[in-house]
Amino acid sequence: MYRLGYATLRWRDPDLEPALTALKEAGWDGWEGRLSLDWMGTPARLRQVCANADMPLVVLTANGSPDVRDWAHVERNKRRMEYAAEAGADCFMFMNAAKPKERAVTDDDLKAAADGADAWAEYAAQFGLELSYHIHTNLLVDSIEHWRTYMGYLKTAKLCIDVSHAQLWGYEPCASLRDFKEQLNYVHLQDYSSTSRRDDGFYQPVWVDVGQSTNVDFPAIKETLDEIKFDRWVTACPGEPIPGADDPISEAKRSRRMVEYLRGMGY
Repeated sequence: MYRLGYATLRWRDPDLEPALTALKEAGWDGWEGRLSLDWMGTPARLRQVCANADMPLVVLTANGSPDVRDWAHVERNKRRMEYAAEAGADCFMFMNAAKPKERAVTDDDLKAAADGADAWAEYAAQFGLELSYHIHTNLLVDSIEHWRTYMGYLKTAKLCIDVSHAQLWGYEPCASLRDFKEQLNYVHLQDYSSTSRRDDGFYQPVWVDVGQSTNVDFPAIKETLDEIKFDRWVTACPGEPIPGADDPISEAKRSRRMVEYLRGMGY
């Protein structure tokens, strides 16, 4: 069985301990956090909250992207890396920034972004913390070709494959897991009921809870993770919010069906 995490994508100012307790009761092993440091409080305070709920913080996300090299931006994220390490997170996750306006993405853009990610990864490494690059449509890296190029430039930062975004690019998720297994340190499970693209190429998927659609072959992904002997965290993402039931505790209770779906196929 895998260690299953829950991505708290939309939590902003939650009453954290009861929300985490609801995640524990739903069956999750840990959580991915995107909250501000001032809301979480000190690392000691957060560790106690997590211990009370028996729900560890396994991944903390960046605030912005290492593509951006502004000094103050980098410093803020160094504080988040320090916090993640002290809180005991397994890794620190980031995504790309937006594409350049009114021109195509170049190889130089990809190399500069990868250099920024490696600079962050080298800073985090002194605390025993790894970085994980989360692939995502509609950002700087937005094609199979650019993904491969970017990964070729990365020297220290590792990789989070979100299977839904790989599939949206036309990269069969199981093939992507095999192809990048040496750099892989985190996996996101996510699904969509339908998708379209604007004239400018912008992807417009309709996100659903894992197990509520059939666009992504989660049994095959599980077999591939077994095959490549992946032993890190696997985190599931919720679908679109439900108006009137989009608070953290309602969302946590509803997430039980994702746990049951994934455990039912052997995750």
